[in-house]
Parts: sequence; C-alpha cells; structure tokens
Amino acid sequence: MANHKSALKRAGQNETRRMRNKTVKTRVKHVVKEVRQAAAAKSVETVDASLRTAQSTIDKAVKKGVLHKRTAARKVARLAKLSQTIKS
Repeated sequence: MANHKSALKRAGQNETRRMRNKTVKTRVKHVVKEVRQAAAAKSVETVDASLRTAQSTIDKAVKKGVLHKRTAARKVARLAKLSQTIKS
C-alpha cells in the first residue's frame, strides 16, 4: 500500500476510476450479449433494436474513455456483420 499522502490519494483515485470503468465495461458486455442472443434466435427486429442500443452504449464508453475508439469500432463492425448475416 502507498505510504505518501499523494500516493494514497492517487490509489484512491485509481480505485474510484476502476469501479466506474467496471460498470461501463459490464454494460457493454451485456448489450453485446443481447445482440448475439437475438441473432441466435434469428429475430430481425430484435437484432436491429439491440444493435442500435449496443452502438450507442459502446460509443458512450469511448466518450468516457473506457474503451479505445478502434476497439469500439471493431466491436460495432462485428455486431453489424452478424446482423447482416441474419438479414440475408
């Protein structure tokens, strides 16, 4: 554990950020899972709705600095590709 006052403060800040990032990452995982489950059920309407929600959630994670923009783009592209396979 940290010994100096500044190091203690930094450790506290890191913990706070870690918990905040954890909730955002968990939310992203859940929305991605919803899209994949809808795709497995071959429900086109549900896939479209959940894909829009997933894109929005992933973009918000980028905006907050939790995900890198290229990571987010890769996730969205893969979900969109999955959505297209269901439609065809």
